[in-house]
Amino acid sequence: QVQLVESGGGLVQAGGSLRLSCAASGRTFSSYAMGWFRQAPGKEREFVAAISWNGGSTYYADSVKGRFTISRDNARNTVYLQMNSLKPEDTAVYYCAATGGVIAGSASRQSTYDYWGQGTQVTVSS
Repeated sequence: QVQLVESGGGLVQAGGSLRLSCAASGRTFSSYAMGWFRQAPGKEREFVAAISWNGGSTYYADSVKGRFTISRDNARNTVYLQMNSLKPEDTAVYYCAATGGVIAGSASRQSTYDYWGQGTQVTVSS
């Protein structure tokens, strides 16, 4: 079992930055691939970014490429999402997810992930 707790959300003006963190329990964090998803009001949950177990591969949604960066610190059991140049359309609840499987070719699918956090709210004002 893996428990995931997100933090770092908040209110920010357009053009600003936030860094989300996702802290994972368990001694096997380094073997899990991690992903970030988001859900805006009235919309379906969508993929944002993902990272392989060793950080060697990263994946991004087209809408965030060049603005968001996913990274991980296996010593701290934490994955991060650095969000720059935020836009009002980035407003959503952001969720962290984990899987013990391979994500190459399926990183953007919610069904790839076995464990989910409770989410953290990000609001970007115009």
